[in-house]
Amino acid sequence: MNSLPDDRHLGEYRLQELIEENSLTRTWLAEQVSVARMVLVEELTNEAAQASFLASIRAKAAVDHPLIGSIYEAVAQPGLCFCAHELLPGATLGASQRAALAFPAARLAHILRRVCDGNIHHEALANATSPLGLEAIHLDAQGVVRLKNLAIAGPRDALQSERDISHLGHAIVPLVSGECPGASRFLTLLSWMRGEGVEVPLGWSQVRECCEEIEQQLAAPLPPSPATQRVRRPGGKRIFTLAAGATVVVLAALAAIILSKRPPKPAPILRAVLPSAIAIPAGKYPSPDGPEETLAAFRISAHEVTMGEYAEFLEMLAVLAKNNRERTFDHPSQPTAKLSHQPAEWPALLAAAKANLTWRTKSVTLDSPVIGIDWWDATAYAEWKKARLPTQAEWFAALSHQLPQPRGLLPSTWAPLDPKSMDRTPSGLLGMAGSVCEWTLTPAPNPANPLGERLWVLIGGSYLKPGSHALTREWTADRSLHRPDIGFRLVFDREL
Repeated sequence: MNSLPDDRHLGEYRLQELIEENSLTRTWLAEQVSVARMVLVEELTNEAAQASFLASIRAKAAVDHPLIGSIYEAVAQPGLCFCAHELLPGATLGASQRAALAFPAARLAHILRRVCDGNIHHEALANATSPLGLEAIHLDAQGVVRLKNLAIAGPRDALQSERDISHLGHAIVPLVSGECPGASRFLTLLSWMRGEGVEVPLGWSQVRECCEEIEQQLAAPLPPSPATQRVRRPGGKRIFTLAAGATVVVLAALAAIILSKRPPKPAPILRAVLPSAIAIPAGKYPSPDGPEETLAAFRISAHEVTMGEYAEFLEMLAVLAKNNRERTFDHPSQPTAKLSHQPAEWPALLAAAKANLTWRTKSVTLDSPVIGIDWWDATAYAEWKKARLPTQAEWFAALSHQLPQPRGLLPSTWAPLDPKSMDRTPSGLLGMAGSVCEWTLTPAPNPANPLGERLWVLIGGSYLKPGSHALTREWTADRSLHRPDIGFRLVFDREL
């Protein structure tokens, strides 16, 4: 890496070190001055490639998944083209391999399961991606896994997943600690990923199920087992197999998982293709209480945060809790008595959502808006996503964008997201008139009592309140309020 001899900027980014350079781009470690955070800035140096560069950035910006790195901003001006994206924490697995580090099977199974989650998301949206390698997988000191955003412009290659799975089946082998429990089980899974011993190549969902099975088996105390015997395969690659019948049983159980997934495959539970955030341009917008307000450009989630998305957040907190860091994303003023961001009845609700069942007579899936959220939960999730809650002015501006008469928007019930819903604005926002009412960022006066206390605002229609609609608001002094009709959506400050 090369440090800069002078104080060079690209936009609001102060460039600090040159990380990588090729025939098309330079990648810099930089500081985003306005918010004092470190980012990576990718600068285009070949103007002839601007169209393809921007197409790739747009593809990355469309990816909205908590495990996958975010794009913050793209700038294209005469003689200047660059993008800023998230600096992922920790070291890559590639760096770990070069340092000759090895990990227990349980930890690698967890890492690989998270890799599967990110790639299942890419598959669901048919995202074309660059080849996946160890350099794209980041692991921080707390064990949190993040993935480099590998989305690129164009159609997804039908064999992309198969190639990536096979590559990881080879690349991860040197990272396996043979002295830890479960090594032989995990190495067997890697061999299946390479296509050895299976008639049909594994998909990401099958790999994920195997990882989950290994994690569950290794979470419980293992029974005493005989000593291991080291065996070498052709090519010098070393695996570890237990001589006892107990391991044969375990491997047979894992094999049964694979066999059960061979064609004909069971029909998967279909997930919605969730729309991306909506860009709201800078300008003057009618406010909820009359006069126009001038707002900067922003992006707002097209839908409320879903059960599946919030479940990912709680999983991340559970990992952080192992190192007493579960309060990492808490708002500074959160009461010390609030110890958890798990909504009421969450285990039963999540189980119903995963199985596409009903909860309190309502159909629920992982694509249903999360409910039972208080203001502290919503702000913590937003902090994790490097976003925030909308102000009521922004929420109303987004509602009014391309919609002259927002009161006429037809309300919806609380249900799995449906892009074809009648509760959809012309710009693509879902659930503004119905579904769940939503937290906003800042307190505001109630126009019915303009001299009264500024209170926290819930905005939008609620499925539990017949007659409510997109212009409905509710004021409360209690940020700990949570009900089965309260959720939230996010705002991102910069438009891409």
